[in-house]
Amino acid sequence: MLSTGALRAHLLAAGLAGTVATSREENLRSYRLFAARDPRVLLGLDPVWGWDEADLLRLMADKCGVSGDPSHRSGADVIDPERTLRGLDAFAARLGAAAAQRVPVLLGTGHPHRLLGFYVALADALSAAGCLVLTPAQGRCVDITTRFGVRTYLLDYVRGVALVREPGPSRGGREPGAHSHSPLPVRAALESAADGGGPLPELVVGDHGWVCGAGQLGIEAIGLADTDDPALFVGEAEGQVSVAVPLDDGVRSDYYRPLTRYVLNRACLSR
Repeated sequence: MLSTGALRAHLLAAGLAGTVATSREENLRSYRLFAARDPRVLLGLDPVWGWDEADLLRLMADKCGVSGDPSHRSGADVIDPERTLRGLDAFAARLGAAAAQRVPVLLGTGHPHRLLGFYVALADALSAAGCLVLTPAQGRCVDITTRFGVRTYLLDYVRGVALVREPGPSRGGREPGAHSHSPLPVRAALESAADGGGPLPELVVGDHGWVCGAGQLGIEAIGLADTDDPALFVGEAEGQVSVAVPLDDGVRSDYYRPLTRYVLNRACLSR
């Protein structure tokens, strides 16, 4: 069992919390774009409240521990490890409740290069506990607007975890999938599940548009979010997202393994 103290030390050593790689400039740019309702950072959320940059900075200082000083405009920023730990505890509690009730779940990630292993472990544990891990709309084409224009991706699943891939043959082996912020994949998955008469998820687990897109549609959603992803924390503040865990979402994939062990243990899903 990984203790809270050991996990706190790991968060700091791995750059998951404490001083993180996401810069102050990146954070402030995201808050500015969110205040302007730019869909690239809304992630499928339609905020109820009017959020200006100052509001968002106060929110992110409260939720993540970033500097609340508006004069801090450049350089490094921080995540408070205590807030990460509290978020992981709440995240684990929701997973445990879903497992106890054996509800259908949907897992999806826009960070397959970093976080796929984390979600695969959760999917395996939830399935072993009796939850139906849904995989609707596998192989469906999804047109997503990127900085290079509209591109077509394929919705795919790896051991129960949804992601998008670029169509065509893989290069140099099977890539884990494409980075995406879009809510369109989760909308396609939910539409397919509804049209097929199958069960809809009662819990969506993931990041980026998977969480905000599901939460906006009234489905309980929990996920991980970096300091330049204010949408999940706004969703949590407004009630569309149940849990948003603040951490750096771009470190090495193996650095998330201790978080996996901690969450599964807290959720009573360890095997």
